[in-house]
Amino acid sequence: MKNNVGKEIPDNYAEQYGLFKGELANIREYKEASRKIKPVRPRDTKLLSSLREAIEKTGLKDGMTISFHHHFREGDFVMNMVLKEIAALGIKNLSIAPSSIANVHEPLIEHIKNGVVTNITSSGLRDKVGAAISEGIMGNPVVIRSHGGRARAIATGDIHIDVAFLGAPSSDAYGNVNGTKGKATCGSLGYAMIDAKYADQVVVITDSLMPYPNTPISIPQTDVDFVVEVEAIGDPNGIAKGATRFTKNPKELLIAEYAAKVITHSPYYKNGFSFQTGTGGAALAVSRFLKDAMVKDGITASFALGGITNAMVELLEEGLVEKIIDVQDFDHPSAVSLGNNENHYEIDATMYASPLSKGSVINQLDTAILSALEIDTNFNVNVITGSDGVIRGASGGHSDTSAACKMSLVIAPLIRGRIPTIVEEVNTVVTPGSSIDVVVTEVGIAINPERQDLVEHFKTLDVSQLTMKELQEKAYSIVDRPDAIEYGDKVVALIEYRDGSIIDVVRNV
Repeated sequence: MKNNVGKEIPDNYAEQYGLFKGELANIREYKEASRKIKPVRPRDTKLLSSLREAIEKTGLKDGMTISFHHHFREGDFVMNMVLKEIAALGIKNLSIAPSSIANVHEPLIEHIKNGVVTNITSSGLRDKVGAAISEGIMGNPVVIRSHGGRARAIATGDIHIDVAFLGAPSSDAYGNVNGTKGKATCGSLGYAMIDAKYADQVVVITDSLMPYPNTPISIPQTDVDFVVEVEAIGDPNGIAKGATRFTKNPKELLIAEYAAKVITHSPYYKNGFSFQTGTGGAALAVSRFLKDAMVKDGITASFALGGITNAMVELLEEGLVEKIIDVQDFDHPSAVSLGNNENHYEIDATMYASPLSKGSVINQLDTAILSALEIDTNFNVNVITGSDGVIRGASGGHSDTSAACKMSLVIAPLIRGRIPTIVEEVNTVVTPGSSIDVVVTEVGIAINPERQDLVEHFKTLDVSQLTMKELQEKAYSIVDRPDAIEYGDKVVALIEYRDGSIIDVVRNV
C-alpha cells in the first residue's frame, strides 16, 4: 500500500500500524496505559547488593521488554552492563526499548546474534549496530520512533515496559533520583522519567549514593522498586561527544548566517519569541548569529527548548532568554545550569513532544533549526539512513518539532564530500515535506510553496531564493546523479511517524 508521502508499505505492517495519512490524521483520544505496582512496606529495603540480585528480584524472564535511557550518549555504561548480566543468567528473547542507541553499544550485536535480544524499538541506531541491522541480522524489524512518538507509545501501551533499568547520576537508597549531582552528571532525565512512570518495575543504577532525601527529585521514590550502587554508570566526557563542536567551516558559517537572517526577518522575531536550535557546528553557529542580532535589536526570547548546550545557557545567563525548557543536556555546563538556575527547567518527553499529550511544549514553539542527511524536492527529510542506505542516524525530535512549531528550518550543505544532500527522492522519509517550511543551504534558501505567507513575507530578504528543484539541480551539477542503492527484500526497520502510523520502511542493503 502507498501512504501519504508515496512510500510503499508492505501490507502486513500497514495493517498492523496503519499508513501515514498526514500530520494530524491520527490524533485521537485514548485511555492511558496502566502498570503493575508492588507496594513497599515500611521496613523493606530497596538497596540491593548487585545488579544480578536486582535482575533476579524483578523476576525478569524470557520474552519480556526492558528499557534504558540515552542521556549519557556515547558515555553510557548501563545498557552494556545490564545486558551482559542478563546474558550470563541465560535469559533470551528480550525486547529492548532504549530511548536511543549509540556507537558505544556495539556489544548489542552479539546479544542479537545469541538470541538474548530479538526485538528493538529506539529513536536511532549508530555506527556498527546500525550497519549490522541494515545487513539483516535480526529476524524482526527494528521500530524507529521519534522522541515524542516513543513517549506516546509508552503512554498508550504500544510499548509496555516490564523492567526499566535507569542509570542515575545520583540516588538515595529509596530511589529519589536526579541528574545534576554525582560523578557522572548528565543534567535532565527527561526520557528516563517516562520509563519510570509507566514501567511495571524500575531498577535505578547509580554510582553516587546520596543521603536521604536526595533532592532535587527528577524521578521520585514512588516510581522506583530497587536501587543498585555500581562503580561507574558512564563517562561524562561521552555526553558531549560531537554535540558541541564550534565550527570554523566557511560553508557552515554561511548556512548559519542565512538561517539567522531568516529567523530575524521572520514575522515571529519579536520580544517573547521562542526557539530550538539543536546541536552540531552549524546549529551552534546559528545561536551565535542570533545572539548578536538579539543584542543589537533589544529582543528577548521567552524560552529556548530542546537538547541544551552551553551556548543556550549563555543566552539565559546574559538575559537574552528568560527560561530554558530542557529534556536533555549535551554538555557539562548545561547540567550544572539545570542544578543551579531556577529559570532552567527540566521536563519529561511527554511534555516535550508527545502528539497525544494535553499540550506539548513544542506546540508553543515559534521556530526550530533542524538538520538533515537528505532533503528531496518535495521537502521530505531523511535523518536515519546514509547515502549508502545503511541506518546510521536517529529520528530524535525531528518530526515532532517540525510539525508543531510555527516555522521550521532545515539547515544542510548542498553536498557533503561527493554526496548530494538535496536529492530528487530521499532514501527514507522520517519527516514529511508538509512539516518543513524553509530549507537553508550555502547557496540560498528554498521556501515551501505551501507557505505562501512566508514566500510573500521574505520577498525582500537579501538571501538568494530558489526552488528545491533548482537546489537539487545545482547539487547534481557538481557531483552528478547518485547511483540507486541496491536493496534486498527484507524489511529491517519500520519508520513510525510520531502518531504511530508507518511513514516508511528500510530494507536490507
